Amino acid sequence: MNNLDSALQYTAKNRQKFIKDLNELLAIPSISADTNGKPAMENAARWIEKSLQNNNFDTVKIYQTAGNPVVYGEKKTGKKNAQTILFYGHYDVQPVEPLGEWESEPFEGVVRGDYLFARGASDMKGQYIACLKAIESILSTGELPVNVKFILEGEEEIGSPNLEDFLKQHADLLKCDVVVNPDTGMIAPDVPTITYGLRGLAYFELRVYGPSSDLHSGVFGGVVHNPGQALCELIAGMHSSDMKVTLPGFYDDVRPLPASERAELNRLPVSDQDYLDQTGAPALWGEDGYTPTERLGARPTLEVNGLYSGYIEAGAKTVLPSYAMAKISMRLVPDQDPQKVYDSLHLYLKQNAPETIRWELVNMSGAPACITNRDLPAVQAMSRAMERIWGKTPVFRRDGGSVPVVTHMQEILGVDSILTGFGLPDDHIHAPNERLHLPTWEKGIQVLICFLFNLAE
Repeated sequence: MNNLDSALQYTAKNRQKFIKDLNELLAIPSISADTNGKPAMENAARWIEKSLQNNNFDTVKIYQTAGNPVVYGEKKTGKKNAQTILFYGHYDVQPVEPLGEWESEPFEGVVRGDYLFARGASDMKGQYIACLKAIESILSTGELPVNVKFILEGEEEIGSPNLEDFLKQHADLLKCDVVVNPDTGMIAPDVPTITYGLRGLAYFELRVYGPSSDLHSGVFGGVVHNPGQALCELIAGMHSSDMKVTLPGFYDDVRPLPASERAELNRLPVSDQDYLDQTGAPALWGEDGYTPTERLGARPTLEVNGLYSGYIEAGAKTVLPSYAMAKISMRLVPDQDPQKVYDSLHLYLKQNAPETIRWELVNMSGAPACITNRDLPAVQAMSRAMERIWGKTPVFRRDGGSVPVVTHMQEILGVDSILTGFGLPDDHIHAPNERLHLPTWEKGIQVLICFLFNLAE
């Protein structure tokens, strides 16, 4: 029996041990958005540290940052000229509210059927444990075929404010041939998936001011322009009747989608009805001329994420508000620049905001899109690993979400990332009753084992 087969057998024999270890990590309430949660974040970092030490990593260290710690680990193989793989992950999780909607305690892993329920089970403590257990399975039965490094941060769910500086300061430490980022996921349990593109993000707060204080809507309504109404009028004008964004120059840098890539994306086994079933929406909506799959991964968007104005509590209060605010995000595609998008929105407001109000645009965050060459040897090594375990060739997709660390890795470390993961669209990440599909997760561990051996070839 060769080392690969021995490692795969180890995973089959140690299923319950792997779940037990995952549950230990899930029990730590590492909510990075919780301003009082520093002790839990430190506990999670120490748990990660110990988990790497238990696998006899050559180097394990916790690095303090201005926020939450970064955990680093490195394990070298004895093989000459071996490639080095850097696994990225995050140990922080989203808040659990609304707590009353959870069917079990959010920080107590509970198995029901094929699913393990807990906050962080899918996003992404389960994905880290999958990587760790792939390494454990190989080391328990033989020698690593490649060098491996791990970097685990504790601030991904709040935008990774300190990670970019950490990467710049430790670029030599993190030097590698390719990054494996398991923070995306699968289309379905029977559809192995590799993500080769992620949209970027630009996020703004638009503030609109009218009178110096709230006014009686009966006394002043019809005389003073209502900031809430003015804000809605501005937002309504940001899309045309064919659902395109109307900001000046918004599409100037958008990279065209080649016919070959459109054909590949539309081979994905996702139908309009699938999107309706996942969202509960009465009908789909979006830019004319593109399919839902193309819109989600390869076209830019502008969305209103939140609105505030006037009296929004129970009951009636006839007020003309002095202030209104909207949170606006844009998902960007390759070649779009977050700063240019900000300039485009700013110009739109200058051209369209009436003189009856004052406005302010706050540029809160931004990151460009990223795309990985599907023909990279490491990507093909992952593809072959998935084909072995699932018995079918994986699909390649462009994801609509944003993972800024991927762009940072490209720009600072000079390496591409393989984007995968073994979560599913219905895992309820960021929502109550988050869950992990255990059969898919177990296959994921096996895939990672095969991937590392494929790289050595």
